[in-house]
Amino acid sequence: MAAAAAMAEQESARNGARNRGGVQRVEGKLRASVEKGDYYEAHQMYRTLFFRYMSQSKPAEARELMCSGALLFFSHGQQNSASDLSMLVLESLEKAEVEVADELLESLAKLFSLMDPNSPERVAFVSRALKWSSGGSGKLGHPRLHQLLALTLWKEQNYCESRYHFLHSSDGEGCANMLVEYATSRGFRSEVDMFVAQAVLQYVPFAVPPWLAWPPGARGWPLSRALSGLSRTFLCLKNKSSASVVFTTYTQKHPSIENGPPFVQPLLNFIWFLLLAVDGGKLTVFTVLCEQYQPSLRRDPMYNEYLDRIGQLFFGVPPKQTSSYGGLLGNLLSSLMGSSEQEGEDSQDDSSPIELD
Repeated sequence: MAAAAAMAEQESARNGARNRGGVQRVEGKLRASVEKGDYYEAHQMYRTLFFRYMSQSKPAEARELMCSGALLFFSHGQQNSASDLSMLVLESLEKAEVEVADELLESLAKLFSLMDPNSPERVAFVSRALKWSSGGSGKLGHPRLHQLLALTLWKEQNYCESRYHFLHSSDGEGCANMLVEYATSRGFRSEVDMFVAQAVLQYVPFAVPPWLAWPPGARGWPLSRALSGLSRTFLCLKNKSSASVVFTTYTQKHPSIENGPPFVQPLLNFIWFLLLAVDGGKLTVFTVLCEQYQPSLRRDPMYNEYLDRIGQLFFGVPPKQTSSYGGLLGNLLSSLMGSSEQEGEDSQDDSSPIELD
């Protein structure tokens, strides 16, 4: 039995070596065609070989060949052919149900970085890559892939899209560093606090691409207007630890923010208190915060939308309903009155005045 197993293993290794050798020989011929400028013929041959390998249940060979071909076409400025082969790389991953691995994510991110930033193929590629990387879980893509995409977009100074992917990557420090550059290069000094407030409070769903609402490079584009076209399905502070890292790193590294807390900007103090309140989970503290900082929260009409969701997630506030009080505060006051009996035991602890800067 042991001898038979060893022989089978050796045969498998020889077959693998022959397959790799075959791929390398074919790849050499195709490279020669591209070098001569026979782009169309080479592209069609790549496609033919892809479907041949896939029909022979050789997805790894097909993927390897398409990836190297795409890189070759990119190096010769053949964006359309390169993008097409990049999509075939994804097709091989999807059909073979290949498990997610860092090496594969880095390969996809490399292809993404070489695509024309303004091409529709790039949008289709990233959407499909994120779907595959989620592993059928229904999530918004693998955090590592989001991080790699965010770094590429940051280098391209496409801060809006970079910010979106950072928020899904759990890389709070990277997100904060990008936001510092974004705020100092594209924002007004009066918006220094709003850049980080949006990142902490908001978590935009993938179904609505942010670049449709916020023109990249539009200096001084009002934040409230930029976000008004986005979906209102928010998962605020879903990752509280990353939100804290973003806030701490941003406030420490932004050159216009003095050391704190407390901060000169009231909105930054609000975010700081909010992150502390989330840990405590006391509705009374959350309510007082929202009341005391209404002047700052009125700077962006979407803030109350975010805070409604945060109240539901962390403080037991019921979903928004029509109330005689109206708005976020009315919803909070209704929740407080409805839960007064349950909080009776804590009334003495919570009765002391809360002083906020």
